[in-house]
Amino acid sequence: MLPHMSEATGQLGVVQLLVGTGPVVAAVLWTLIAFSIGCWGIILYKLVQISRARRQSQRFITIFWESKNLNTIHTASLNLNHSPVAQVFRAGYQELLQLTRAKKQVVGGEGSFSTDLGGIENVARSMKRQANVELTKLEYGTTFLATTGSTCPFIGLFGTVWGIMTAFIGLSAAHSSNIQAVAPGIAEALIATAVGLVAAIPAQMSYNYFVARVRVLATEMDNFTSEFLNIAERHFLS
Repeated sequence: MLPHMSEATGQLGVVQLLVGTGPVVAAVLWTLIAFSIGCWGIILYKLVQISRARRQSQRFITIFWESKNLNTIHTASLNLNHSPVAQVFRAGYQELLQLTRAKKQVVGGEGSFSTDLGGIENVARSMKRQANVELTKLEYGTTFLATTGSTCPFIGLFGTVWGIMTAFIGLSAAHSSNIQAVAPGIAEALIATAVGLVAAIPAQMSYNYFVARVRVLATEMDNFTSEFLNIAERHFLS
């Protein structure tokens, strides 16, 4: 029975410290809690977003290399809206269609692409522009994670410094050197530090993870763009 009573008493003490904190430390704690809640919401969203993007991109790349018809590939890409690679392909494909129509109007419906109409450079710019759009989507929210990981320890440290300062001011005013007089203030100060670390550590780890995954997807988009441009130049500009 004694261990359970001791554990319950310890839990009650922590709750009392949280409820009885001063306004400054309380504001610090609520700020850190808000950062933590926001981070976990972003983490869950990014896990779903990036997992879906990787899965659909792998499926699209398989379809692209197995199919020999651009129209069929474009139709398949319409069902892969979460794939950044598929969106880059669609941008390039639409540019190719516009160049085709423009060339047919110039030469009376015959011939292939021409560098006079912009050719492969137009396709490259269109795909690069779409890749930047997709990269911006994938990076959305990661800045908040980085900010949380870098600033929350300092916010918690501010709460710690303020709590310790308040505790020693109270000790001086009470004209007492009893440790019990200063212990609550130091305890609430340490809680602020702990909450800051609890908010910062998952945010920083998640940021590093998502940056690595986004880098992989960015490389896939760059590699696909190069391959697509090579195919387009070989078949339409030769």
